[in-house]
Amino acid sequence: TMPTLMGLIMREAGKSAANAIAEVREAVDFLRYYAMQARETLGCATPLGPIACISPWNFPLAIFTGQIAAALVAGNPVVAKPAQPTPLIAAEAVRILHAAGVPEAVVQLVLGDGAVGAALVGSPVTAGVIFTGSTGVARTIQRQLAGRVTAQGTPIPLVAETGGQNAMIVDSSALAEQVVGDVLASAFDSAGQRCSALRVLCLQDEVADRTLTMLRGAVAELVIGKTDRLAVDIGPVITAQARDGIEDHIVRMKAAGHRVEQARLAPETEHGTFVAPTIIEIDDIAQIGREVFGPVLHVLRYRSGALDALIDSINATGYGLTFGLHTRLDATIEHVTRRIGAGNLYVNRNTIGAVVGVQPFGGRGLSGTGPKAGGPMYLTRLVQASNATAPTMTGTGDSVARMLATWLGAQGEPEMAAAVGAIADRSRLGFEVELAGPVGETNRYAL
Repeated sequence: TMPTLMGLIMREAGKSAANAIAEVREAVDFLRYYAMQARETLGCATPLGPIACISPWNFPLAIFTGQIAAALVAGNPVVAKPAQPTPLIAAEAVRILHAAGVPEAVVQLVLGDGAVGAALVGSPVTAGVIFTGSTGVARTIQRQLAGRVTAQGTPIPLVAETGGQNAMIVDSSALAEQVVGDVLASAFDSAGQRCSALRVLCLQDEVADRTLTMLRGAVAELVIGKTDRLAVDIGPVITAQARDGIEDHIVRMKAAGHRVEQARLAPETEHGTFVAPTIIEIDDIAQIGREVFGPVLHVLRYRSGALDALIDSINATGYGLTFGLHTRLDATIEHVTRRIGAGNLYVNRNTIGAVVGVQPFGGRGLSGTGPKAGGPMYLTRLVQASNATAPTMTGTGDSVARMLATWLGAQGEPEMAAAVGAIADRSRLGFEVELAGPVGETNRYAL
């Protein structure tokens, strides 16, 4: 099974052998984790009903399998629609599920373009939608579902994970060698075609020149080409349309006067959809515009006294998927992680490769709805909420609701104060739990 899946992932999605192996492992992790979570949290919860699972091409096995597994263990039948560029991987995954004993009527594969996805979302029998893809499509799905409710009179659940303008801040205390290695992986692994990939590197002025010199040297060593060779670091982008869109952005940035540097491409890349790893220097994050889903890293310099203004500009994009911070100052870690608005925060490491059950993955704002995939709250969204058991967590609860309850009591509204207080007691806001992970790393899941 592994050689077949690896071959399909490498051929159809253009991934390296290492990334193909990691993707198969992640798919297995999803299957095991959600099965375990179902036993621990669902009990006798009532399923929602048929779930439409619409998955992307950049993780055509892992995300595809994870969506289906979550819906299935919650007791829901699934209609799964993979992205157009990667139907063969999806077909093989469904074949394996059926061979393992999942009834064919319970998991059905549907292939097609966006119109097929829209039909699935709009079907009156669809009781929930799990979607990973662009923010624009997620908005369209949200609008489609807005006019419908479940048999219980509640909104049709939408679990969406979308794009991000992911940033990393590096201050003058950071270890330059570690920064370069983590930036290289975050920005260029998988040809930058990860939702979590680094798009904006923010370097403190005092270390910017040295760090950029080291980074340019590292990028120059990358090997771009067909991923059937182990020596290749980066493969093609998914389609000619994707390649053209990325190259148009690079041309526009050059025309606007930005410094642009690119790695050299070997002659073998003349035929195919290859894009050279690119570094573009900018003065303001707003100059980027839309997310560029490929091997393009924008570099922004900032002054030591302008850290808060930089954080504000990152938050102002409206996206909030991943964020990285490199510093050896505990006070900076506490300050930045408290103020930044992102779903996954990574300190002194790269920003990719979230591990199922260890680093639940998902964004906020324009980057997703939650709950996080591969996390302890995910399955509760796929059953009728009143019957699901939330995981045990520690914390103070919803402080704003408690303040409101106190105020209502002072205003002579004891019944309303008690009702709000009861809601605050049930709320998981402000709670957190530490998840098991690798030695030397702390992983906290907080609401």
